Amino acid sequence: MSTSAICGTILLLFIASFVSLAYSLNGDGLSLLALKAAITTDPTRVLSTWSDTDYTPCLWVGISCDHNHQVTSIFLPSRGFTGYLPSELGALLSLRRLSLPHNNFSGAIPSHLFNATHLLSLDLSHNSLTSPIPYLITSLQNLNHLDLSSNLLNGSLPQGLDNLPNLAGTVNFSYNHFTGEVPSSYGLLPLMVILDLRNNNLTGKIPLVGSLLNQGPTSFSGNPYLCGFPLQTACAEPEAQNPRVNSVPKNPTFSKNGLEEGGRGKVGSVTVPIISGVTVVIGVAFVSALMLRKKWRRSEEEEEERRKRAGKEEEKEEKGGQQKGKFVVVGEGLGFELELEELLRASARVVGKSRSGIVYKVVVGRGAGTVLAVRRLSEGDATWRLKEFEAEVESISRVQHPNIVRLRAYYHADDEKLLVSDFIGNGISLYTALHGGGGPCASSLAIILSWAARLKIAQCTARALTHIHECCSTSSSPRKLHVVHGNIKSSKILLDDELRPYISGFGLARLCKTAAATTTHHKRNQLVAATTQKCDDVYSFGMVLLEMLTGKVPDASLDNFVRKVFREEKPLSELIDPALVAEVHAKKQVLSVFHTALNCTELLPELRPHMTTVCEALERVSC
Repeated sequence: MSTSAICGTILLLFIASFVSLAYSLNGDGLSLLALKAAITTDPTRVLSTWSDTDYTPCLWVGISCDHNHQVTSIFLPSRGFTGYLPSELGALLSLRRLSLPHNNFSGAIPSHLFNATHLLSLDLSHNSLTSPIPYLITSLQNLNHLDLSSNLLNGSLPQGLDNLPNLAGTVNFSYNHFTGEVPSSYGLLPLMVILDLRNNNLTGKIPLVGSLLNQGPTSFSGNPYLCGFPLQTACAEPEAQNPRVNSVPKNPTFSKNGLEEGGRGKVGSVTVPIISGVTVVIGVAFVSALMLRKKWRRSEEEEEERRKRAGKEEEKEEKGGQQKGKFVVVGEGLGFELELEELLRASARVVGKSRSGIVYKVVVGRGAGTVLAVRRLSEGDATWRLKEFEAEVESISRVQHPNIVRLRAYYHADDEKLLVSDFIGNGISLYTALHGGGGPCASSLAIILSWAARLKIAQCTARALTHIHECCSTSSSPRKLHVVHGNIKSSKILLDDELRPYISGFGLARLCKTAAATTTHHKRNQLVAATTQKCDDVYSFGMVLLEMLTGKVPDASLDNFVRKVFREEKPLSELIDPALVAEVHAKKQVLSVFHTALNCTELLPELRPHMTTVCEALERVSC
């Protein structure tokens, strides 16, 4: 072979090897092929697009990359996969999101996975993963979303989560087989983090520290051996130690100067005194017990008599106070002062009526004066004694937020109960703005609300409702009233002159105990839950979102209608409020809010997100 031919052959081999290197799969692609090899069942054949002949995995189904062809996201939920998670996933150093929920992965979570320290979101829920969570999870310093629920994970809850500064939303370990106690370090988690530890095998007392005080009872339910606040299961007091009883030896021996020397006769003579002594002791104990019993019974009767006398005196004093009536300004010293005489002399006119009572617009003082809203309560089937009423109203007054109507004062008498709060300037509700037909203080015409205005109303209302759900759980003796609003609907969201929203009516469902707490769209919801819970507020808020998006008057079938339109893939113009059709630039944001609303209105309460999660989802939507 000539020299030129040999040189040509070498050149061709060099070019071929160069081309092969240029088009070979990068390291991230090889790590993903390890995941493909670990998956034994792929019913939807989604992994058929994953080929080692590609030079980049960025076009594979479920994979997203950055501009350097580095994998940043694996998103493959509900694909029916079976298999295991390979350690090679930890080699994806640019990975931000790993989402593989609702599959059937089994085995342990590989500790090498946590070498991908840039992870922001880890969702491995609804699989069959086993073994404890590797302690290296604390190396994910950027993690803000963690969901490992509905697996077979066991061992203790992972320590050190308080060292993950960016955690937010819900940290979900529910429906696993975790054992041991709730780490007290979880009290150091950010206040806005919601723990979900339901349905495990946790034991012991829930630590009363930090953010653990913010968690509701739902967070810990389904752990039969867990006790303490906020659960209703009280922790058992340490048992008193029983005094030691010296056992009688089976074969007693005696000295030769005693029984053995005297033979049978002396044994009998010793036994008789012993039996006699025992009989005397038993008799004395019996008589003492009878005397103590009489003494205790006499003490209990005297104590009961004292309680009855004290109760009668307290009732007499309370009745005397009720006859006169009691007027209280809450939060005095904060720049608000009001006298009962001023309130009674003020001009007033009716601005609203409902089953909870009549609302008046009252102007106090001279000139322009101070405008207040006074609600005369209809008690329904509730009868409130003064101290109970005071406790409830004081609880309401402690809930303060820029988007919640503030309570200023209250009045209690036998035949009259008043709540005094700020009057919202515009005098219209969100319902009136959307549908028209307001009360005597409002225009009968609907207001054309832009998409930006509706989004602002949704975001501010979500913040206020989140505040109601979360801020008051820190009370040492929380009441049911603290946790929920109980009657969220568009007519309870008031708008001022700049269309800022204010939630009104907080606590009325508790104070009035009327059917007003059951709105039209609550009725189907209460087929699932007989009492109002946070998830009911979430459902009602979702219906308000759908009302704002569609412009339709809400009823029990509105969410079903929206789901049907999405299922049949009809045009968005058939679904949204006609006033929003022209705002085509907002289509992506509108769709995002639709999805949030549908999540809120899931029929099963356990599928609905917490208000914190809803609030975060709406905050991510921007015009």
